[in-house]
Amino acid sequence: MVDLDSEVPPLPPRYRFRDLLLGDQGWQSDDRVQVEFYMNENTFKERLKLFFIKNQRSSLRIRLFNFSLKLLSCFLYIVRVLLDDPTQGLGWSPIIWVNRSLPLWGLQVSVAVISLFETLLLSYLSYKGNIWEQILRIPFLLEIINAVPFIITIFWPVLRNLFIPVFLNCWLAKHALENMINDLHRAIQRTQSAMFNQVLILISTLLCLIFTCICGIQHLERAGNRLTLFDSLYFCIVTFSTVGFGDVTPKIWPSKLLVVIMICVALVVLPIQFEQLAYLWMERQKSGGNYSRYRAQTEKHVVLCVSSLKIDLLMDFLNEFYAHPRLQDYYVVILCPTEMDAQVRRVLQIPMWSQRVIYLQGSALKDQDLLRAKMDNAEACFILSSRCEVDRTAADHQTILRAWAVKDFAPNCPLYVQILKPENKFHIKFADHVVCEEEFKYAMLALNCICPATSTLITLLVHTSRGQESQQSPEQWQKMYGRCSGNEVYHISLEESMFFAEYEGKSFTYASFNAHKKFGVCLIGVRKEDNKNILLNPGPRYIMSSTDICFYINITKEENSAFKKQEKHRKNHESKLSCHGASRLPVHSIIASMGTVAIDLQDSGCRGASRATLALPAEAGREGRRPSIAPVLEVADSSSCQTCDLLSDQSEDETTPSDDEVSAGLDYAKGYPPYSPYIGSSPTFCHLLHEKVPFCCLRLDKGCQHNYYEDAKAYGFKNKLIIVAAETAGNGLYNFIVPLRAYYRPKKELNPIVLLLDNPLDDLLRCGVTFAANMVVVDKESTMSAEEDYMADAKTIVNVQTLFRLFSSLSIITELTHPANMRFMQFRAKDCYSLALSKLEKKEREKGSNLAFMFRLPFAAGRVFSISMLDTLLYQSFVKDFMISITRLLLGLDTTPGSGFLCSMKITEEDLWIRTYARLYQKLCSSTGDIPIGVYRTESQKLTTSESQISISMEEWEDTKDTKDHFSCRGNHRNSTSSDQSDHPLLRRKSMQWARRLSRRAPRHSAKAAEKINQQRMNLYRRSERQELAELVKNRMKHLGLSPAGYDEMNDHQNTLSYILINPSPDTRLELNDIVYLIRPDPLTYVPNAGPSRKGSFCNTVGQDTREETQL
Repeated sequence: MVDLDSEVPPLPPRYRFRDLLLGDQGWQSDDRVQVEFYMNENTFKERLKLFFIKNQRSSLRIRLFNFSLKLLSCFLYIVRVLLDDPTQGLGWSPIIWVNRSLPLWGLQVSVAVISLFETLLLSYLSYKGNIWEQILRIPFLLEIINAVPFIITIFWPVLRNLFIPVFLNCWLAKHALENMINDLHRAIQRTQSAMFNQVLILISTLLCLIFTCICGIQHLERAGNRLTLFDSLYFCIVTFSTVGFGDVTPKIWPSKLLVVIMICVALVVLPIQFEQLAYLWMERQKSGGNYSRYRAQTEKHVVLCVSSLKIDLLMDFLNEFYAHPRLQDYYVVILCPTEMDAQVRRVLQIPMWSQRVIYLQGSALKDQDLLRAKMDNAEACFILSSRCEVDRTAADHQTILRAWAVKDFAPNCPLYVQILKPENKFHIKFADHVVCEEEFKYAMLALNCICPATSTLITLLVHTSRGQESQQSPEQWQKMYGRCSGNEVYHISLEESMFFAEYEGKSFTYASFNAHKKFGVCLIGVRKEDNKNILLNPGPRYIMSSTDICFYINITKEENSAFKKQEKHRKNHESKLSCHGASRLPVHSIIASMGTVAIDLQDSGCRGASRATLALPAEAGREGRRPSIAPVLEVADSSSCQTCDLLSDQSEDETTPSDDEVSAGLDYAKGYPPYSPYIGSSPTFCHLLHEKVPFCCLRLDKGCQHNYYEDAKAYGFKNKLIIVAAETAGNGLYNFIVPLRAYYRPKKELNPIVLLLDNPLDDLLRCGVTFAANMVVVDKESTMSAEEDYMADAKTIVNVQTLFRLFSSLSIITELTHPANMRFMQFRAKDCYSLALSKLEKKEREKGSNLAFMFRLPFAAGRVFSISMLDTLLYQSFVKDFMISITRLLLGLDTTPGSGFLCSMKITEEDLWIRTYARLYQKLCSSTGDIPIGVYRTESQKLTTSESQISISMEEWEDTKDTKDHFSCRGNHRNSTSSDQSDHPLLRRKSMQWARRLSRRAPRHSAKAAEKINQQRMNLYRRSERQELAELVKNRMKHLGLSPAGYDEMNDHQNTLSYILINPSPDTRLELNDIVYLIRPDPLTYVPNAGPSRKGSFCNTVGQDTREETQL
């Protein structure tokens, strides 16, 4: 042991405990070597190089000093010429010798010595091993020519009057100026700097050529015409401008030779300079230059960041952005990584846009390009996704990176971001305003199923219009529809409002009714001063306060009304979206929890994108009608407020489960969905199943161990189906299902939802298309991009047209990529009325209308819409920061406690005693607390019958020969869905007569056989196209084993037209089958309890399943 201990060496000093306690004192005995780095930069030459060349500031000062010396030498030469007398010499002597005074000689010698020393020093510092490279440089040779002779005259006084071409220093001054500008922009590699340099080089080259020619001609002509400097200037300008008057010309051959040389040099040098300048100008035009810092500090601008700029997107943005009067002085800076295409270039050359729109080619991920756009001084930045990309997730990823880059570069710049897929929304929750395309898309599609034309209603509300569309039209519906389309949502503080100030301390419904009655203004919501949440129709229990912000629908805002003396500016409160939810889950888990039905769900990946729908038309009993309408109370009391607990079922038929529900095994409960498909989805209280449905039961077309049904009819659904035809079952489908299962919808009105991932005729028939209430056709992602932009909708349009021809009574709601393609929906080539509407659309577009497409019948009826029409929602939120929040509340994407929801009710014959919209407003406010915001009206189109529906037999035509002229004169106005001439009754009659004559001539072998053939032939001729299609569908249903009893020859809706009247005037007459849009108070805001807590609660005014609530 002792030997082992003796062999262990002692610990080094650094590891001793004593040294750790003593700190650095224990290290003093160590042998350490101090190393100095970058010793090569400490030499005298390196220090000189750092001062004269490497250091930007000192190098710039040296260049400026050198430039000043060269200009001084040129100035001294001009002074010498002005003081010289060329008449003293004879012959060639005036060219060789000049008269130079002693002080002038001293100055020139001093300048020459300094210049030569500086040139030699810089040549030494920049020496890289090749001395001839330094000596043979033109600037070095010019310096030797101009400086060395002066130094020689110091030692040889006889040569003091020797001519020295000092004017050549102008080229050295040009060289020094170029170096000085390069030092100035050494660290800034920008296109505009290169452009500035090139312009400077061109101008300096031209000046040097002229100055050299002036001095050279003047000096050589000392032996000839003895021209002055001004005469030489005159001669050079006349010569270089190719005018050539000839009054001043060189006399001796040296001056003539100099002119020839200078012209040749100009012809070689100047075109090269112009070519480089033109190239840089073209490059600058492509990249767009920059937005100047002075502009950014004195004028306001916004930045639009896009991955690719299309003409439709640009015009939608510009028209909506500049529709607001206070934005007329703003500039729009477009930052796009691609070159400007021809269409965009032509538009931006229009004077109206060329003065206000600046295009920059660059990337938002480069700080240099963000600096060019002056992002840190911008009022806002709009970041738009490219919805035409094949991979929409990749497009979202690009948008997210752009948003992060802008937030990193300009943290205080407000961000307005458009995202495509909802699962990517939480990455940009820091943005001030976010619009998720798939959320809004599926929400509007779902609401269209229960509140007709919700998509049209929202589109008209978020578009800026003056309501002047089609006011010269002879048709009354177009005038009303166009005028009401100008209604928008505005806001104002109650204490500053003449609309609502008098209702302080009154109930919300009282203020809404009386403001509409008095001013025609529809008050739809409020926001407390200390709360960022907007409440739509908080109900009669809500008392208006002076600090409340009122949101109302009107043609124009109150500040622009005639009775307002001055306009007051108020600060808008930003509304932020709350994000809740867990991680992404399979869509079939949500579908199983909601109790929906899916077909062909083999592909349930997270690629799909869709929209949702909201409330259902209200139904009510018809008893207990009073002859007059009760007044709206200023302050609601407990007796006027209907109390109900919507946490339990309220309708009489829902208190106990029906036999059908028991047999179907349906057991609903109300609560929040247990799973969220993506982070940021808003929790919604809705109907749920107690037990999750097995995944195998979601396949409607295939049986499983739990049931053996293989088609929708076998399930025996009590309510009609809602069929969703989509490409995939994506996360956005959640926003379609939840509004259709909202808690305020009674169980008896819940429609089964069928997801159709492929739509051949067989699958359509199996999923119950023959008894479906609505069919929603979602635009497919795989077809959103096409070589020709507008062809992206081709497949969707043709498929929908096929559905329309096969199932003409089916309500089809279609989403398109391009709004311009709406004119092809339910297309009829010979429909004169559609052609008239097409001409009307063109006229409105020529007038500058932003809603030229609004008169297309499918759009007005709410059967088609494009999500690109909602782009204006993001643009409008720059002026109205509340618009996104209100739209989300209307669509049911957000649920705020105390805020109402959108629903509808239908006017029946028993409700016509109300007569006018104002009386309806009073009835709803006094009874249920509902706020009507518009009317969906359907009228007869009064058109002639379509040719394809005419089926008249030969005998009928023979009996109606007198009416032939009547039909022929109206034939030009018929709608046609087929170009086949055999469908025309007159042609069919002639064909039958020709067939009869043939049958008379032919030999009759068998009377019975001939009669049978004639009967079959007549049946075929009598059959119309509609009958042929019906026969096709019925035969296919029989082949699939389905009963064709549910399918009959459906009549399409081509003889009716539907449109929306937003906030119509109080004296508007109600008509039969009008559907009224209502904002109904939240029933859950008032839950009856014992005690005084009721006082502060809102009134639980309405549940859709209460009969009296929608009864007028």
